[in-house]
Amino acid sequence: MRPITLDGFDRKFVDDDDPWSTFTNRDEALKRRAILHAMGPGPWGRVLELAAGNGSNSAAIAERALRLDATEGTASGTTLVARALKGRRRARALKLIVPAALPRLRYDIAVVAEVIYYLSARDMARTARDVATALRPGGMLVLAHHRVDYPDFAQHAPHLQRAFLRVTGRRWQVRVVRRTRRWVVLSCNLRDRRCSDQPLAPDARLCASRRVALLGARTKSAASAEARASGYGHRARALSGRIMDRGVPA
Repeated sequence: MRPITLDGFDRKFVDDDDPWSTFTNRDEALKRRAILHAMGPGPWGRVLELAAGNGSNSAAIAERALRLDATEGTASGTTLVARALKGRRRARALKLIVPAALPRLRYDIAVVAEVIYYLSARDMARTARDVATALRPGGMLVLAHHRVDYPDFAQHAPHLQRAFLRVTGRRWQVRVVRRTRRWVVLSCNLRDRRCSDQPLAPDARLCASRRVALLGARTKSAASAEARASGYGHRARALSGRIMDRGVPA
């Protein structure tokens, strides 16, 4: 593969407002509907869109947001996003080359589509952590990417969205919204903070083992309490000779 550069993207948008037919292609329209379905009807408060391209998804996303920051890394693309959002006062097009500080400290939902395989592994990891940090607890991340490789990718597409989630170091509840032979859309809800201040295990099994250990400790504690209660019941019967009704003295 020979990765495309930002300059390469910029030239494409200069030469053609819609170089991949994302406004008109039926498959792209199906993917857009899957993204909106993943978001739900809303309205959402603060929404982030990364790598908005020419704005083909931005206008539809804006309809479900009280505040939309649609970011794009190229100057020509940012101009096209602004055109797509014209007339929507609560939506703005911003030039942002990721990884970088995001426009706001907190978002309710982030939409990341058709971008992560154009980033190096290092840049993707930083971008993933930045997005996860900006999402409020319980916030949603929508991921929409190809499942097959293209010659201009920097990373292989299969399973890359799951890798994006892993490097955030957070727990996610993931739902497959729509999968085709070429692409998949995921709805990912941020469950809570990191398992600890230590780096997350590569596949998050560390978190699972801690939950199992905690559950075992709670079960042991509950068993001890039950044993104590049973002992109390025997002593009470020996002292009073009265019948216990469901473990509660009569």
